[in-house]
Amino acid sequence: MAKVRTNFKPPKPRHFIRQWRKHRGLTQEQLAEIVGVTHGAISQLERGETGYTQPMLEALAGAMHCEPADLIMRDPTQVGAPWSIWEALKPAEREKALDYMRFLQQQVDGPKGGKAA
Repeated sequence: MAKVRTNFKPPKPRHFIRQWRKHRGLTQEQLAEIVGVTHGAISQLERGETGYTQPMLEALAGAMHCEPADLIMRDPTQVGAPWSIWEALKPAEREKALDYMRFLQQQVDGPKGGKAA
């Protein structure tokens, strides 16, 4: 019986590195220089030709002022998402938004931390 060869390659992990780079107004060359890799490495990563590592995610996140998890979970270009609303707020507006969220949480929890009926 002949062996069956497959060309199965596991899919590269999904990420939003290109979207974050563009969101921050960086070119591939600028990002590569900040992170300390070549332009080609950034290009290959964005095209899915190479995978990312945890140290690379951490370096990219530091360069783009976000969390490593953001690079694989959040598309910064998604308008209307809660984080895009939050990031558009000024510091004083963020404090007001937090106060409002705390108020809403109290309404859900009810008196003395118990759940409202």
